[in-house]
Amino acid sequence: MTTSDICFLPAGVLSGMIRDREVSVREVVEAHLARIDRVNPTVNAIVTLIPDEALQQANLADEALARGEKTGPLFGLPIAHKDLALTKGVRTTFGSPLLKDFVPDQDQLIVERLKKAGTIMIGKTNTPEFGAGSQTYNEVFGETLNPYDLTKTCGGSSGGAAVALACGMIPVADGSDMGGSLRNPASFCNVVGFRPSPGRVPVWPTQAAWFTYTVDGPMARTVEDVALMFSAIAGPDPRSPISINEPGSLFSLPLERDFKQTRIAWGRDLNGLPVDPRVTATIDAQRHVFESLGCSTDDAEPDYTDADEIFKAWRAWFVELSLAVLGGAQKDSLKDTLVWNAEQGQKLAGPELGRIETKRTQLYHRIREFMDTYEFMILPVSQVPPFDVKERWVKQIGEVRMETYIDWMKSCYFITTVGLPAVSVPCGFTSEGLPVGVQIVGRHQDDFGVLQLAYAFQQATGFHKQRPPI
Repeated sequence: MTTSDICFLPAGVLSGMIRDREVSVREVVEAHLARIDRVNPTVNAIVTLIPDEALQQANLADEALARGEKTGPLFGLPIAHKDLALTKGVRTTFGSPLLKDFVPDQDQLIVERLKKAGTIMIGKTNTPEFGAGSQTYNEVFGETLNPYDLTKTCGGSSGGAAVALACGMIPVADGSDMGGSLRNPASFCNVVGFRPSPGRVPVWPTQAAWFTYTVDGPMARTVEDVALMFSAIAGPDPRSPISINEPGSLFSLPLERDFKQTRIAWGRDLNGLPVDPRVTATIDAQRHVFESLGCSTDDAEPDYTDADEIFKAWRAWFVELSLAVLGGAQKDSLKDTLVWNAEQGQKLAGPELGRIETKRTQLYHRIREFMDTYEFMILPVSQVPPFDVKERWVKQIGEVRMETYIDWMKSCYFITTVGLPAVSVPCGFTSEGLPVGVQIVGRHQDDFGVLQLAYAFQQATGFHKQRPPI
């Protein structure tokens, strides 16, 4: 096989070939390192690379396999972790000049689990400063470019991960999502990004163990590879008080399902959000696919009243909490949108948060009751296609001006507020050749159902097979 053949094999297939001794772990790691060497200088997706350590770990993995030792579900697969995830002994900058030389002394829980599953760390993927905003650029490493059009952004904050996947530099990737950071870059780069239910992949360490807005999750080029990775990283852990007490092995079950008479709510704009017509047209063109699977699709939306206010309040609260350790003088060195968000958090008062949480409870029950009728919602992932990489955030959609740097992400973060599982799956391309993903949202904690519908749609369309010209 050529390097390209190895690097674009599905993760499950590649790991199986390693276990069957058809290819060695070292050969797989060397192929991906060669791919990185050729492609990464153009797109800037992987920002810290540890080739010597990766090859050493590959040799040890081959030796363990030769001894007949038990292997994990992701055995021998190279991975580059998002530069927000703590990696013991490997630089973790958070995309900030303040932490450009920071080397953690512990692994994040998701990194622990991926190591246990058999992955080989080769480096870190780029992210905006402290993961703020769905545009991957920072003052440490610069911009990550969209491989389908190098003048466009890849989205974010898991932008480096999405680009690395799309370009065949890694077979699976981890990411995190608060306002769309797993879903938005997946949509922009024609890969799959899954935001699981809060607690499905426990988050540790964290200053806010009960916080349900930020989750860790998987990304890959196919839904079945996302499910494979998910089976390795999901499951309870006592360090997370909200972790769901179900094993990750549930997600290794077959994804095939009969969707006859499944009711779907087809939502174009989440109660009147501005959406670029290129996005709407691309998603609407695939409505017949869901119907061909046996689903009935109704034009229907739940009442999202107060979702914007709820998300912005708790996001500001969390940003202020997260950055408080830096101190006032250092915070002045952060990008302006982060400083603004932290200042918004400082203004919050207890009674205001109480009212916000009451509204959130009411919102959850409105959507829960809506989904008693509909098992899934189909929505845009992003309200715009990939935009100019020099535009730091979308200022206007159609005739509607965006008030803040996150307003153009409402189609993702409205779902975040109620903690429903959601996935971005490749759904087609605009006339300019820019990827567009469709967002599939499921009922409370029905992560597996979301993956099943995403898999059925993927198999019926095949958009994931189109690679970027790079």
